[in-house]
This record gives sequence, C-alpha cells and structure tokens, in this order.
Amino acid sequence: MSRRGYSTVPEPGRRVIAEERQCGGSALPWVDPEVFCRRIIEIAVSDIRSVTDNLVIFDRSALDAMSWYDRTDTPLEPSVREQILHLGYDPRVFLFPPWPEIFKQDEDRRHNWAAAIAEFEALCDRLPSYGFETTLVPKGSVAFRAGWLEEQLE
Repeated sequence: MSRRGYSTVPEPGRRVIAEERQCGGSALPWVDPEVFCRRIIEIAVSDIRSVTDNLVIFDRSALDAMSWYDRTDTPLEPSVREQILHLGYDPRVFLFPPWPEIFKQDEDRRHNWAAAIAEFEALCDRLPSYGFETTLVPKGSVAFRAGWLEEQLE
C-alpha cells in the first residue's frame, strides 16, 4: 500500500524483536510473551499518536496484543485496555486470513501454522466485541489484494 502512496506503519512485533535482538533483551514472544505484548502496546500507542495523515494503514496494532491477553487469560489492567480502545483506530479492521500457500516461518516469526490459525480466530472473535467491524481480505496476488483494499478505502 505504501507503493500506492498510502501512509503505512510497519508491524510493531517485528520492530520489538529487532530492538530486543540488538540489545540482547528478553521481550521476545518465545521468551517472555507478556513483556513482548507490553512492548507492542507501547510502540503501537506511540505509532498512532505520532501519525499526522488522515488515513494511515497499520500492519497490526495494539489490538493484536490486547487479543493475546484475552485469549491467554493473562490479566491486562483495565486502564491499559481503555487506552487501547480509545486510541482512535478506525472501526473498520481488515483481516488477512492465514493462507497455507504463503505462510512462512522465519527467525522472527517462529509460531507454527496452528498458532497462526489460533491468533487469527481470536482476532475474528474478539475484535467485534471490542467494537470493531472486521472485513476479510480475499486471497489473491499482492496486487489483487492491494487493489481490493484500495477500493474499500475509497
């Protein structure tokens, strides 16, 4: 979408992992998932507070981290939950369903297919309960999906 001229914000989880690798930290999803999610929330809050454009596309957000707290029954302070819900995200959330043909693990994304499905299903379940309207992005080439998303944003 950035190649099409949209303002975008990269995935906070990958940025947390890069920072932790650089400093030898332990806020990694496979070491300390709760601290990892807290860092995601911090970065995502900073991200949304720093945007100046009217339309910004976020590749994941604090909502993903909040969903992790819910699906793992890990307590999240109500004040943090309220802060996330009042950050000003658009009520429309576009979800890209897991797709076996393009699913790839790497050094920073170690979770397996089953975990990817569980995370996706949790988002599908929880985002509406947080007050968001979810729309599934159809499978297809990158160009097709970008074009489809662009049509939805017009």
